[in-house]
Amino acid sequence: MNVIVLMLDSMRQDHLSCYGWDGCPLKTPHLDAFAAEGVLLDNVYPEGLPTIPVRTDLFTGQSSLTNRTWQPLAPTDVPAARIFRREKYLTALVADTYHLFKPNMNFHDSFEVVHSIRGAEYDSVSAGPLKHLRLEDHVNARISKEWRHNVLAALRNLDGRVEPQDFPCWKTMETALSVLDDARAAKRPLFLWIDTFQNHEPWCPPAKFDTFGDPSYSGAKIVLPPGGPAEAWGSEPEFRRIRSLYAGEAAYVDYCAGHLLEGLRQMGYLEDSLILVLADHGHPLWDHGKFLKGPDRMYSELLKVPFIVRLPGGAQGGRRVSGLGRFPDLLPTLLDFAGAAGNSRCMSGRSLRPVIEGTGPSPYTATVSGYFDGVDRAIRDERYSYVMRPPGQPDELYDLKTDPRERVNLIGQAPEIARRLQSQVGTLYLSARSKPRGVQGGMEVAHTAVG
Repeated sequence: MNVIVLMLDSMRQDHLSCYGWDGCPLKTPHLDAFAAEGVLLDNVYPEGLPTIPVRTDLFTGQSSLTNRTWQPLAPTDVPAARIFRREKYLTALVADTYHLFKPNMNFHDSFEVVHSIRGAEYDSVSAGPLKHLRLEDHVNARISKEWRHNVLAALRNLDGRVEPQDFPCWKTMETALSVLDDARAAKRPLFLWIDTFQNHEPWCPPAKFDTFGDPSYSGAKIVLPPGGPAEAWGSEPEFRRIRSLYAGEAAYVDYCAGHLLEGLRQMGYLEDSLILVLADHGHPLWDHGKFLKGPDRMYSELLKVPFIVRLPGGAQGGRRVSGLGRFPDLLPTLLDFAGAAGNSRCMSGRSLRPVIEGTGPSPYTATVSGYFDGVDRAIRDERYSYVMRPPGQPDELYDLKTDPRERVNLIGQAPEIARRLQSQVGTLYLSARSKPRGVQGGMEVAHTAVG
């Protein structure tokens, strides 16, 4: 059996129409069709955030939240590719998520085939003045000089990209299809990790997908909004335009994923492969007053992600599962389906195969999410989310069934629910490691043109 993982960076669950969220601004027909043949999981959560800690959890089956920040894989880590390679799999990584390939990060370790597609976000492939885009069209007067430098770096990578085939996401899918074609001749089972950085900012979808905004809007096309309180730098029309750009990116990613999935179908991989589509996290879009990720944004717009498993031949297709899961469970689950479950005995994650196949319950009564370098934590079960805040700030409790957008804080009405949720996780998860603010930006710009 082949094992194929498609990672869609920063894809919110509520922007895949197969999940049925009220207010979903678009249709995602290609991923919807895939979900109809797969098992849709509602409550599999990232544990340690953001991009690199998430992939540490996914690649190793271990939990990073209590002991690791944004850092390379360690020499003592045993990543998925090494395990699958020992199990006689051909291992391949195709990615435009450039953080995986930064100096000494080691996330390509043990893959036999590695393709890095350049040009996402601050992965500088261009220099000099802009030829097609203007910085002034993508900022407003209230955006700081320092942030304009970041925007300019991102625009250099976008400059001249017009057609869908010009962007890294499409090139990643095309490269993956080439690897898949070659792998058929190798006569070995394949472990393929495909990792695209879209829907990550900057949000500048190809024009044919930029159709979700107000046609009368004439302001700046802010493709890379600053963090912090949005009202400090922008206006509601600008915020709505930014959200429309994100929706356009989601539509474009669905289009690219459809190209990959059709290729998988034509090459026969749908019959003999486990295929999993997921995101590392979502993305705040002014839902609670801010854009961009951060340790203080422990809401569903950041934590609720797609997690869809298609079994060989579409077995179990059409099921929807509410049982809890956590990202360290991914590798044990894949190994279980691949007949190599013994390898996961030393991992902190547990196989979700019984949950996916409907033969057993979730091994968890609650999950926890946060940043190692931050203080805030979100503890969730299938119904409630308890957000623990730093000293001096009020905690928050939300009923995700009746209030999925997390508008009504119930902490004063139901403190016993918060206490119950807190009792489900160990105190190590709740330790404060440093100041909770200013964490995200320093991680993502390290080893880039803006660092």
